Amino acid sequence: MILLIETATNVCSVGLVKNGQLIAQKRAEKQMSHASLLTITIQALIADNQIEMSSLEAVAISIGPGSYTGLRIGLSTAKGICYALNIPLIAVDTLKSLAWKTQQLYPKATYFVPMIDARRMEVYTSIYDFGLNEVIERQAKIIDESSFQELLAKEKTVVFAGNGAMKCAETLENSNAKFIELDCSAENLPALANDAFLRKDFADMAYIEPFYLKSPNITTPKKIKW
Repeated sequence: MILLIETATNVCSVGLVKNGQLIAQKRAEKQMSHASLLTITIQALIADNQIEMSSLEAVAISIGPGSYTGLRIGLSTAKGICYALNIPLIAVDTLKSLAWKTQQLYPKATYFVPMIDARRMEVYTSIYDFGLNEVIERQAKIIDESSFQELLAKEKTVVFAGNGAMKCAETLENSNAKFIELDCSAENLPALANDAFLRKDFADMAYIEPFYLKSPNITTPKKIKW
């Protein structure tokens, strides 16, 4: 059984996977409270499903890109559980997990473009084909009228999905484009997490860091005048 943790955005959710199937999930309704709610939500998930923590075989964490704070909280919690139980850690690319979920909703689409809101008209994004192969590598992209025009000109269905997709709909309006609001959620992780588990593709817990894509925007505090 694999514990899933998703904290890449303002949604905090966890889930359980058994034999490749999502058997339970739980979501913290209060947004942007990962630090106070994540461990409580995990405990509730375990208790509600009447299992022991010792039955977990791995922990899968959504590794980013996304919120700096959310990613660090999720990863530190995942590491703590893995160290305590002596089980492996699985890192799942957040954008690819969004693309996987989008494909479940639109199986006949040709391209999937996950978008995570990075404020204003910037998004974390990439492009995946129908085989979930990465066509364009992950990047922080400022969206304007010229964005994705070569892709949209191919007369194939392109689905833009994620919490950054809808704000781009008007700018990227095209007959080949579909836009859906889609949360980063634990329910997006089962297939990729289970595949990594079967391949024994585990993260090195001593060195793994969240995948940020760009450096945090840290400002220097103003001097206090006495």
